[in-house]
Amino acid sequence: MTTFAALRQDLGAIRFAYSPAWETMHAARMFINPRGRPYHRSWHAAVAAEAASMNLAPLLAVNPVRGNVPDFLTPPPDVPAPRFADQLARIRVTPPGQVAQELARCRAALTGKAAAEVVDAMLADPAGARDLLADQLQVVWDRLVAPFWPQVQDVLDADLAYRSRQLVDAGLRPVLEALDARITWGEDGTVTVSNGIDQLVELRGRGLVLMPSAYIWPAVVAVTDEPWQPTLVYPARGIGRLWQRAGAPPDALARLLGRTRAQRLAGLDRAASTSALAALHGLSPSGTSRHLIALRDAGLVTGTRQGHEILYARTRLGTDLARAAAGSSY
Repeated sequence: MTTFAALRQDLGAIRFAYSPAWETMHAARMFINPRGRPYHRSWHAAVAAEAASMNLAPLLAVNPVRGNVPDFLTPPPDVPAPRFADQLARIRVTPPGQVAQELARCRAALTGKAAAEVVDAMLADPAGARDLLADQLQVVWDRLVAPFWPQVQDVLDADLAYRSRQLVDAGLRPVLEALDARITWGEDGTVTVSNGIDQLVELRGRGLVLMPSAYIWPAVVAVTDEPWQPTLVYPARGIGRLWQRAGAPPDALARLLGRTRAQRLAGLDRAASTSALAALHGLSPSGTSRHLIALRDAGLVTGTRQGHEILYARTRLGTDLARAAAGSSY
């Protein structure tokens, strides 16, 4: 039974956060577990060819559909919105003993021969395994997640803002009850997560982190092992709109540039990569690239290389043109 003093401490230590490393691990998981793809079909289609060109066997071996995923690959967020680079730096200094312990726990639950052999090889060199997995997380982030991160981050930020307002307006219980029907709050300061079986999360004065995720759907996850503060990971609000197709461009802009290029220009309210724009508009990356290059050559957009991608943004001329055309449509 949680003491009253501990319960008061828990209530004062509830915070919201999200984790780019967590999102990256679960984005990779989409390639071995189709259960979560319904909300991410356009993203999956946009990155499938890129993912197929990458050798992700080690990362996928420790990311099983059922079983234990090593916790060191998703360090708990210590600020509301950590940078991926900072989380990756924490992963790279994980003590080899911790790596070996968590890999062994993962290996014990594996049933597939290929994955088990990959993890066995990693157990022979825990420090090397840590570095290899960190390198693979970096690649997945750079090539599959970072090009789309502005859209994902918008959804996560919006969820945090909504829950924070709800906490102030209505208190803790309505916040927890609204997260997901599978999460319940006990009178003694415990939280129960029901995913087929009931998992009891005892806070014991350690507080609670509420963490929205774009890629966790449809699951709800409770994280209780050290070094994590007790954490509930739940599907973020608004993921149904995450990859929602952009609307039709203003008619005046479509008459001037053609409907496809007008749509690209009108949709560039913030910098985006070719892959992200292809997913948003439901076109191929190669076709999207051709249209963006044409807009760039016309002085309407500019491209800046960031890692493996080029981020496109409207120029002043492009912005003025899009706004003028939008105004003339009314």
